[in-house]
Amino acid sequence: MGEKQRVLITVMTYPTPSTKSREVVCTAGITADGSWVRLYPIDYRYLPPTQRFHKFQWIELQLGPRGSGNDKRRESRLPDLTTLEVGAALKGWPEKRAFVDKCKVSTLNELKAQYDIDGTSLGMVKPSHVVDLHIEPQNEDWSPTQQASLAQLGFFDVPTKPLKRIPFKFSYEFRCVDSDKTHNAMCEDWELGALYLKEVERLGDPTRAAQSVRKKFLDELCGPKRDTHFFMGTVFPYNTWVVIGVWWPPRQHQPSLFG
Repeated sequence: MGEKQRVLITVMTYPTPSTKSREVVCTAGITADGSWVRLYPIDYRYLPPTQRFHKFQWIELQLGPRGSGNDKRRESRLPDLTTLEVGAALKGWPEKRAFVDKCKVSTLNELKAQYDIDGTSLGMVKPSHVVDLHIEPQNEDWSPTQQASLAQLGFFDVPTKPLKRIPFKFSYEFRCVDSDKTHNAMCEDWELGALYLKEVERLGDPTRAAQSVRKKFLDELCGPKRDTHFFMGTVFPYNTWVVIGVWWPPRQHQPSLFG
């Protein structure tokens, strides 16, 4: 696979069962030269504790081209997890922002157009206005195929906690500067799913927990004091763009021309 590459992890989606890889987490990041890369597949919860990286942490590993299936998305790479080493984590908003601010910012329409040109399937979008975070109920059980995948796991393969399905679908409705029409995109950020499970435990009610998540991800992460961006990517095998992470540093003060 060649030399190791350094990747700053910026995206981790909520896990889903997989027939080939037990579970999969859409894991994406930015290489040292500023290029987007998708590491797939990674069954994160099965990694040894010493290899369980976090968002905004550097990792180093060997990457190959997509070696299985039909996932030919431009940024997708096959990670050799036997070479994975976890490095330093960026601390605080200023340190993270110094790196993320170097990334190109697009509108969703621009990303879609770029996909048609060269297969770009990852990027960062700055919404001009976040209208809402919609909540829709969905089946609380995994599909029969997904349940079969989980049932095939050996006793020693099972992580400490079972993989629970989130019984709601959360979708951002937002606008970009190049269109008056709103976009709707599912939010698959692992932090959203983790927050929901914590709120269910705290509140004891799924509906109240979902509303608590909505308040956090709409009012706080997309609030007027935040410089909100969405990390976005396509879902294989469809060209459907979803929010795979939310970047929400404090809005920087803009000095007045009049002092």
